[in-house]
Amino acid sequence: MTDTALTVHQTARPHGFPTAGHFAFVESAMPAPGPGTALVENLYWSVDPYHREMMDGDFALHAPLEGRTIGRVVHSRHPSLREGGIVFHRQGWRTHAVVTTEQARPVPRFDGVPLSAHLSILGGTGLTAYVGLTRIAGLQEGQDVFVSAAAGGVGTATGRLARLMGAGRLVGSAGTSAKAAYLTEHVGYDEVFDYHAGPVAELLAGAAPDGVDVYMDNVGGEHLEAAISSLREYGRIVRIGTIAQYNATGTPHALRNLPDIVEKSLRMEGFLVRNYADVQEELYAFVVPHLQSGRVTLDETVVDGFDGIVDGFLGMLRGENRGKIIVRAAGADV
Repeated sequence: MTDTALTVHQTARPHGFPTAGHFAFVESAMPAPGPGTALVENLYWSVDPYHREMMDGDFALHAPLEGRTIGRVVHSRHPSLREGGIVFHRQGWRTHAVVTTEQARPVPRFDGVPLSAHLSILGGTGLTAYVGLTRIAGLQEGQDVFVSAAAGGVGTATGRLARLMGAGRLVGSAGTSAKAAYLTEHVGYDEVFDYHAGPVAELLAGAAPDGVDVYMDNVGGEHLEAAISSLREYGRIVRIGTIAQYNATGTPHALRNLPDIVEKSLRMEGFLVRNYADVQEELYAFVVPHLQSGRVTLDETVVDGFDGIVDGFLGMLRGENRGKIIVRAAGADV
């Protein structure tokens, strides 16, 4: 193990799309664990769309950033954090972290399932999709679903889980025709449109001419308006994110069809996945057998090396990833 650690700090608040200049890699002495803590060498890092929201004020400037991470305990001063054990914690964007037992939890190992899955379909990404479909939307077998940003981490997980749950027609939107093809050929979507090809309302009406029952909203804006028009009576909207506004500098898109929510008895509800930690074991029980059988495969874009974490994050915001984007340390395959 080296004598120094690297962390990533945010150095300024972005106006619009962030750049590499908004971040700095900072070297420091290797942290030492105190009583009741452990030193973790991080192996996998998750960069997520919500990090862009946090850059506007939730992240402190000139301080280590937060993020989901999987690492190996290399020095422990607490018996429940055994050396060599693999743990999940949220002190990401750094090569090493000192954690307490409240901040870290052991990562279960499943035969044939890569560790990276605990940051994608078995992690917060997959849990978001699972909670959205089961707890918020109450998806029933045969019901039709529309998913925006379907090629992202949550979008691919939603597609795979909805198909396992017996969804009817599965429609998505993506940013390129290549992503659309991937989703229909590999993930289980019935039809996916490139939202750059025209007005979203027209594209969705063409892809789902008979409407949909559930809309999983990762985008907001024009997509949300189009979905409200396409939803059938008693349809459900699950609000997960608003990617369309994260880097916007102008006036947000104004929804012109809000009366439809009343006229069609629609329900719209958002949620924070951190409030559903008690569903984690249920997610494992539902998904792991399908990962082991090969019925479900991982949708991941992997960036090698901690020095690529900022580029990976910016690439995710530009839509360069297919599935969940994960940064992997050298020698991380354990």
